[in-house]
Amino acid sequence: MANVIYPLCKQAMWAAGINASSDAVKIDLIDLGTYTYSAAHDFYDDVTGMTTPVATSGAVSSKTFTNGTFDHADNASMWTSVSGTTVEALIWWQDTAGAASTDPLLVFMDSVTGLALTPNGGDVGLTLNASGVCAL
Repeated sequence: MANVIYPLCKQAMWAAGINASSDAVKIDLIDLGTYTYSAAHDFYDDVTGMTTPVATSGAVSSKTFTNGTFDHADNASMWTSVSGTTVEALIWWQDTAGAASTDPLLVFMDSVTGLALTPNGGDVGLTLNASGVCAL
C-alpha cells in the first residue's frame, strides 16, 4: 500500500464534518495480516470489524494544523507494554467518545521507518518526520 489520508476523511474535512483539533486523535498499531486498507473505510468500526489493533495510543498531544499539515508531539512511550502480533502499519483516528461507527479514520501509514515491529512487551515510541504526519 502506501501512506494515505483516508479519502472519505478528506471529503468530510472539506464539508466541515471532521474537526480533529477539538476531539482526541489516537493511533493504532496494526497487523496487516488481519486488516486490509480500503479507500471505502471511513469510521473506526471498519478497522475493529476486521481486527483488534495490536495497541492503541492515548490522545496525541500538541496537535497543529499549519498550512494544511497535520502534526503532533513525538512520544517516547506512545504505547506501553506492547505485546502481540507483528505491527506493519499505523492508523490515526479521531475519538469522538461515541461509538466506533462515529469515529472518523484519518490517516493510514504502512511505509514507516521501524516497521515491521515485533512487540516484546516493552514500550513503543513514535518520532514523526520533521515535516509532520501528513498534508492536504
